[in-house]
Amino acid sequence: MTTRILAAPAQARPAPPAGALRDGLVGVAIFSGTLAATRLALEAFEPVALTLTRAALAGLAAGAVLMVLRQPMPRRSDLAALAAVSFGVVLGFPLFTAFALGQIGAGRASVFVGLLPLATSLFGALRAGERPSRAFWLLSGLGSAVTVAFAARGAGPGSLVGDGLMLAAILVCGLGYAEGARLARRLGGWQVVAWATVLALPATLPAALWLLPAHPGPMTPSALAGLAYVSALSALVGFVFWYRALARGGIAVTGQLQLLQPFMGIGIAALVLGEAIDPAMPLVAATVAACAAGARRLA
Repeated sequence: MTTRILAAPAQARPAPPAGALRDGLVGVAIFSGTLAATRLALEAFEPVALTLTRAALAGLAAGAVLMVLRQPMPRRSDLAALAAVSFGVVLGFPLFTAFALGQIGAGRASVFVGLLPLATSLFGALRAGERPSRAFWLLSGLGSAVTVAFAARGAGPGSLVGDGLMLAAILVCGLGYAEGARLARRLGGWQVVAWATVLALPATLPAALWLLPAHPGPMTPSALAGLAYVSALSALVGFVFWYRALARGGIAVTGQLQLLQPFMGIGIAALVLGEAIDPAMPLVAATVAACAAGARRLA
């Protein structure tokens, strides 16, 4: 009998699961309302007080959930990464954006979110060892360039300070996303953001209580709604979906979904705050979506 030995074909990298795409889109949709909600909350809070209050409320809620579900403590080796998550997404991004929104509108701030996929992919390569293809970087860069070029046309007057703060916010957020995604592969998506907010709680809670009386305006329903949104949805619920998507679908690949966030953010800012919206946005959004889909396919 003749035995034929067939060479096994090279296996292609599996495509990201559909669940990662679904979770990523839910997370991006939630995050898209953050800037508009922050703008509303700033009617009653100073930027620092708002950042600490939202972080403290999220930390208290997360701590209660961790206790009820009896989640194991993170390892000592996880503390550095959790500290990076706390610095990047629990404190850094909210603080920088809150100060920036005192200088520029929510629509213009959304322009800079178009750079977040590149920042996330960059830190994913540096911290998680991901190595996307050249075609991926080309399409990711093109999508970011189209997003920023479009949004900058009619996104309101600029400010050197406000724009610089938004750039800083994007960098620390990209770091927090990448570090959180690495941990989420082992700890789970919601556990990462829960422990990150709890880790910051010894600093955020006393400071929030101390600064709480210092607010520039009345506690209007819109300001309270903005605070509730950024504390519950932006600081906790959105990350449940987002970190799970990054862990399952890859940091660089899934991060391209953020190319859609500026368009969602501009739309929400127009709906909630009455800011202007460009009629060409649907066409540009379709172009950016095509870049994101191509980048995901060629990663």
